[in-house]
Amino acid sequence: MEVREAREGRSATPHEATEAVLSLGSNLGEREATLAAAVRDLATVPGLVVTGVSPLYESAAVKPDGVDEDAPRYLNLAVGIRFAGSALGLLEAVNAIEHDHGRVRAERWGDRTLDIDIVVFGALEQADARLALPHPRAAERDFVLAPWLDLDPGAVLPGRGPVSTLLAAIDSTVHRYPVEEASR
Repeated sequence: MEVREAREGRSATPHEATEAVLSLGSNLGEREATLAAAVRDLATVPGLVVTGVSPLYESAAVKPDGVDEDAPRYLNLAVGIRFAGSALGLLEAVNAIEHDHGRVRAERWGDRTLDIDIVVFGALEQADARLALPHPRAAERDFVLAPWLDLDPGAVLPGRGPVSTLLAAIDSTVHRYPVEEASR
């Protein structure tokens, strides 16, 4: 199943659900297939409804020392959701999906089969050992902002401003992943 097919998810809204945005990335293995499977897996989480999936973007790997052009490139996308649970409950669910797709946490910002970050969870602002919301580096990451802007052209990163303004303020190197490549 391709990512664009995964956009055709459920449409029912859980009662008292919080709107959130997730950022997914993969730079190891069958990147597109992994992302499509992860979107399908998200749709099976109790209390979670996928409300939208952005087009795919490709980006260079970002490591603690900066961009690593020698590392495998990432495919990235944004997923809009509604979740009838807590932010920590969502974190546990996405961590389980990462684990099921072979995610290994051996190196900070290392190459990975799947990375799922919670970018925003409603208007929640928190910072503790397990979870910081909104995501503390989202405003600096073109591979988060560009797909999110496609998903929601009016998106606003709480405390930072419109996603379109944030993306325009940084040197963006991401590009849409061509449909021709994605359908191979």
